[in-house]
Amino acid sequence: MKVVYNGCYGGFSISPEAVARYWEIKGTEASYDWYNRDVERDDPVLVQVVEELGERASGSFAKLLITDVPSGTKWRIDEYDGHESIVTIDDYVWKVAR
Repeated sequence: MKVVYNGCYGGFSISPEAVARYWEIKGTEASYDWYNRDVERDDPVLVQVVEELGERASGSFAKLLITDVPSGTKWRIDEYDGHESIVTIDDYVWKVAR
């Protein structure tokens, strides 16, 4: 499964061109109450837009990247000052309570 994340400081955002392409692929008009940070990062349409537009998909102060997460893997996005990374349960050392 592919996941989109922001690979630089600043914060996740998609460009106006990417927003237009997103809604074009969806086959509907843009929702006025839709905020591009609300989109699921594993949304296949978002992934397609980023693959198609490349750097042009990134909004201001963003650098959108795609990573592949193996099927069945638990994952989340960690963020510091807008810079994001995809982490999995295997990225942590766990202790077991006694």
